[in-house]
Order: sequence, then structure tokens, then C-alpha cells
Amino acid sequence: MEKTKIIVDSTGDMPLEWIKKMDVDVIPLHILWEERGINEDDSRNYDDLKKYWDDLDKEEDLPKTSQPTPIEFKQRYDRFFEEGYSSILVITLSGKLSGTYNSAIISAKEYPDKIQVIDSKTASSAIALIVYRASELLSEGKDVIAVKEQLLKEMEQKRFGAFFYVSNFNFLRKGGRVSRFASFVGTMLNLRVSIFLNEEGEMIPFGKSRGTKKAQKLVISKAQEFFPHGSKVRLTMVHSRNEEECLKLQKMLESEYQVVESIITPMGKVISSHVGPGTAGFGIEKLS
Repeated sequence: MEKTKIIVDSTGDMPLEWIKKMDVDVIPLHILWEERGINEDDSRNYDDLKKYWDDLDKEEDLPKTSQPTPIEFKQRYDRFFEEGYSSILVITLSGKLSGTYNSAIISAKEYPDKIQVIDSKTASSAIALIVYRASELLSEGKDVIAVKEQLLKEMEQKRFGAFFYVSNFNFLRKGGRVSRFASFVGTMLNLRVSIFLNEEGEMIPFGKSRGTKKAQKLVISKAQEFFPHGSKVRLTMVHSRNEEECLKLQKMLESEYQVVESIITPMGKVISSHVGPGTAGFGIEKLS
């Protein structure tokens, strides 16, 4: 049987339990903070992340982030082939949000058919669900090419989704990555802004509210446009220093869906740098 290693970048916000269970390697993105030097987005330690979230609130200038280089991907590829893996599956953050996919692809060209790279066209804990599904398909005995083909098909069928709201829009404004957010700037900065990732992997704002409950209802209502009420689903809840609201959102979702599995995971440093502390949301996978 083919022995396949799964690599996911650190923006995938994989729960620690899943990383160990699925034999997943996490390649970190980089953080450059002028006052604090270079940092790696490689910590899933909750206390370390809480300190980082607090630091984000204190600084006027946000840190810069960058993708792993092709050389860093090649070092991982070589190591896992030396360890006896016969193939590698790489799943990355949306190519619309980062150059990570391109870095992975550049190095993969040296290993025709042995490495398959997927642009998840999503972010954060929704990526973790794609990794979970990949692990399921591999355990069924499918080879890496067949797994990639199946995942791309299911992604096109909208099996996976990402929905969240931010509590401090100033982080997105400072990041300046998505022009669609322009209309929300100004007096809207103190509002919670609801966002989803579309089929192209772009972050799209679709609503704003002053209250937490309204923000939560907005993201659930948006999710139900793609994942109908009562569907059987798997959830990955995610937050950036907002576990209390995340738990409330989880309970609301459990009353709307047949939830087979639901796990809470903190946002890593790179994603938190762009959406800010106070963010809460979820990845969702439709099982039937």
C-alpha cells in the first residue's frame, strides 16, 4: 500500500488531536514584526497564542506575514521521502490570500506524480476539514492522485465552507488585502463584520452588526445558503481570543444541523494577525 504524507500549512488551524491522529506535518508561515523580530507560525500552544493575541492589541503596526519558500517545501519533501513515504499530498491556504500554494507547486515539479498539491480555496479550520477528508480517503486505500481528484470534485460540489465574523475591522483594514472591504471602512470599524470565503477562495464581507447574537445569526444564515438546515455535518469551530462566543456559536449550530463531530481549535498567529483578536467562526463539511 502506498504510504502518503500529508503536509498542511500553518494557516490550516489543525486541532492538535488531528495532527497526531492523521500523521500530518505542519509547515509554518513566517511573521516579521519590526519590534519583535522574526517569528514562526508553528505554535499550537494555547498560552503562547493568548500572549500573541494580547500583543496584537498593544501594537499600532501589524506584523508582516510571508509564505514558506520553495526551498523550505523541498526540504520537507526530501525528508519525508528519505523517511520512506512514497508520496506526498500538500493542502494550502487559498491562493487568493497567500503565495503558499505557488511555493509548494514550484518544488513539487521536481517529483512528477509523487507529490500532489491542492489549493484549498479556503482558510483556517475549513482547511482542517479537507485534511480530515484526505486522511479518510487515504485510509480507504486510494492513491495520492485519486485522493486529489476526489477532493477537487468535492470542493467543486461545495462540501466544505468557512464562515466567521471579526470584532475589530481595523485589522482587515490595515492588512489591505481585499478591495471589497473598502465599503465597510470608516464608521463601521467598531462593528462585527461577517465574512465567508467564496468558491474562488476570496474573503467576502456580507453583513455587519453591533451585537454578538446578530453576528452569529448572520453567519449561520449565510452558511445555510450552501449547507441547508438539518444537514449532517462535521464542524471545526475556531476563534482568536474569543472562546466564549465560539462556544455559543457552536451550540447554535448544533440546534440547526445534525452534527456528527464538532471540535474547537484556536486560530494560529498568521490568520489572527489579519483578522484580529475577537474573531469567531467555523469550518463546515457536509456529510449528507
